[in-house]
Amino acid sequence: MGAAAASPYRVQVAAGDSGLWKVKQTEAVAKKASELLQEDLEKHHVFFNQDGFHNHIPHHILALYGTGAPAAALQKGWDGNTAYQRPVLPTHDRVLADLKTRDHAKKYVGKEQYYPDFLRFFQREIDAHGWEHVVGEWLFQGDAAADDMLVRLFSGFLHPLIQLMFGMEWRQPAIVAEALAQTAVHGIDIRGFLIEAESAAKEGPGTGPIVDLFEAVRGDEKLAGAVRNEDGNKLRDGVLKRAKDEIISLAARVKVLPEELEEKTAEMFDACVYMASAAAIHPGKIPKYDFFLMHHVNASPIFLTINAQAWIPVETKARLLEWKIRMDLIQYAARAVPPLSLDKIASYQPKTNSAKTPIEVVSRLHFLPEDGHAIKLARAALICRDLSAQYSDRDWMKIKGDNQWMKVFHLIVDSVEAPGPHWVRTCGLDEAWQDVPDS
Repeated sequence: MGAAAASPYRVQVAAGDSGLWKVKQTEAVAKKASELLQEDLEKHHVFFNQDGFHNHIPHHILALYGTGAPAAALQKGWDGNTAYQRPVLPTHDRVLADLKTRDHAKKYVGKEQYYPDFLRFFQREIDAHGWEHVVGEWLFQGDAAADDMLVRLFSGFLHPLIQLMFGMEWRQPAIVAEALAQTAVHGIDIRGFLIEAESAAKEGPGTGPIVDLFEAVRGDEKLAGAVRNEDGNKLRDGVLKRAKDEIISLAARVKVLPEELEEKTAEMFDACVYMASAAAIHPGKIPKYDFFLMHHVNASPIFLTINAQAWIPVETKARLLEWKIRMDLIQYAARAVPPLSLDKIASYQPKTNSAKTPIEVVSRLHFLPEDGHAIKLARAALICRDLSAQYSDRDWMKIKGDNQWMKVFHLIVDSVEAPGPHWVRTCGLDEAWQDVPDS
């Protein structure tokens, strides 16, 4: 076994770069963020247990930083989530040499124990060639090896994609290397769905309104009834086991044309916020966001960063967006198709109406004891609000105007501040709401 050496990279966050939301930050907070991210890189493994549960500290720190949180909030977030992390693990002898050849690397992909080796490998590749080149080579080439990695990028409830999002958005090679290594050790349960839907879509028409596709999922009898409460993995053991042909057929209707990339990105983002927020309101219960649908909102900002990269071909950008929309559809089915209605959001009565601006609401999360999911959700909603303003006249836009957006921000914050669990899991099933207090 090799040594568990510290990373050769420094994570250096600039005060002038607070990410996509472009909030003002200070040198002191930038310094604190850099110190905590570096310590996480050097001390913690990517999974905090043997079941593959993810270390969210980098997401938490950068989401706090990117929403204007003070240094004390970053420190509190760190303090609340370090005790249960696993330490950095050693590399394996001879594995690093094998990883230099794609044919040999096949022996190690999908196996969690080789994460340290993939991490060291990608660190060295990025050091030699730059992170943009390595990401393009390993994810976006379009050949069989890159597509294998791309499937893994969208696996694990989008966690590798979210890790890559923070690395790319803040241009941090060390976090990009973590994302690629994390991608390499995830599984490929969704491979058949993504590849078969893409193949079928080549002969199909372009995509209509995305929210109509959600309604089509709910309107399909087999898809609507595909999930059981006892299914261990609702996507794999429910949708793909009982309604695979139906979800592939529906997902094949997704087609993004290069000339509509920017608008379809905004539409995807708006549709995810709408889906997750409407699904958070269940009759007779305190609102709670679904843990899995939330991730589809949290991952959405990466597509703005991807679209801004001149080195990524527009055809690749469109393909990635198609995969994301298809994953949104299958995840909605896997959460037992909760009913969606804008009226549910519009009629929501916030816990307090004293806040006048979105950040006044969102800043209540800065010191909330959590692992970063809530502030990521709020940050994504802030970004979506700003993005969608330029498309307010479009028929596909669901959440429009300051009043509706303030309802969304209040809904996010109120739901995690309220008693009971922060999240529900598979919100379309009544059983998911048993531990949530009545409203």
